[in-house]
Amino acid sequence: MIFKTFWQNKSKSKDKLTDIKAFSDKFNYKTNIHLRFIDFDMMGHVNNSVYFTYLEIARTKYWEEIIKWDWKKTGIVIAHAELDYILPIVMNDKIAIYVKTSRIGNTSFDLEYQIVKLTGSEEVICSKGKTVCIAIDFTTGKSTAIPEEEKQKMIGFEQLRNH
Repeated sequence: MIFKTFWQNKSKSKDKLTDIKAFSDKFNYKTNIHLRFIDFDMMGHVNNSVYFTYLEIARTKYWEEIIKWDWKKTGIVIAHAELDYILPIVMNDKIAIYVKTSRIGNTSFDLEYQIVKLTGSEEVICSKGKTVCIAIDFTTGKSTAIPEEEKQKMIGFEQLRNH
């Protein structure tokens, strides 16, 4: 079965793609995402709301594998999430998500994302996004300082200078 979308018929602006590629020159973390049949809508591409689930999967892996966030001590809530849709993801696409910490404050930090299609040895950017994450004290339910150990892991892994 072949699905057609309105996006497939649109010409693509090279200037926009150039801007998108310049969005981030360096990501140190990448994870593959498995597409599920339920992710697709009637147009044959991944429904826009599912992209945020993909970001959640990627950031959870990032926190667990790289930052080793101690969930028993401090929680995280998402205060803001944004996503720019560039190209659709369709059935049989293979995708990966790049994640990085781009800003660290006292109680909050920003994560940036790039969702890419894997086509052979090439990667095509499909979306870019950002979330603002807030450290939460479970006992009070209020924001709290980012734990120093986790903060240092983010700074070290991302090689952040000005935080």
